[in-house]
Amino acid sequence: MAEWSGAKRFYKEASVIEVANGLLGVGLDGRSVKTPAGAELAVKSHPLAAAMAAEWEAQVEIINPHSMPLCKLSATAIDRLQGNRDEVIGITLKIAETDLLCYRAEEPADLAARQQASWQPELDWAKQELAAELTVTTGVLPIIQPENALLALQAALSELDDFQLMGVTNAAAAAGSLVLAFSMHRGRITAAAMFEKSILEEKHQMEIWGEDAEALERHERIRADLEESARFLELLAS
Repeated sequence: MAEWSGAKRFYKEASVIEVANGLLGVGLDGRSVKTPAGAELAVKSHPLAAAMAAEWEAQVEIINPHSMPLCKLSATAIDRLQGNRDEVIGITLKIAETDLLCYRAEEPADLAARQQASWQPELDWAKQELAAELTVTTGVLPIIQPENALLALQAALSELDDFQLMGVTNAAAAAGSLVLAFSMHRGRITAAAMFEKSILEEKHQMEIWGEDAEALERHERIRADLEESARFLELLAS
């Protein structure tokens, strides 16, 4: 969406239009929107296409791509994943290798207990539903996750289409946990619950030492990314 940044709104109406191969795109006064790489900004889901058109319709005088997260996710899926799925899957698996849920505190005891109560059920679910049994450690020193677990997660990622993979990858990167991203994608937890689990340790620290402005600002970015990813995935499935 870089070429639209800072441009003046030049169209009267944004709407859903049909493009090639039965896909649905965004029309600006009937002319289809292109991705930064020049492809049609088009999807299979009518609800997603309508939501993207609404993002364009909501622009006022100056086009602000940052206010169009659904268009950005779709454009990235179209431009980046076609021909690069294996690379994206590999990058996403790196998140699982250091998954947030696998690194626990030894102390204080109340934090360790909160992590166990909040995180372990998600790892147990991943073991049962995804056949991915990840290893848990204490401290921050990296550990090598079992090959079978990573292969299982790789298989689960490979089953996703390009748009689903984009949504899951975006959520996993924001939260630092591929397990949480899959849990959210499959309807086990909400984006709000995923957010709370992803900031559990920092929230515990702020309860003790007080709020930190930079941390709160970072948390809001994480919350927004997770909510946008969840909405993107929900619209895809509609």
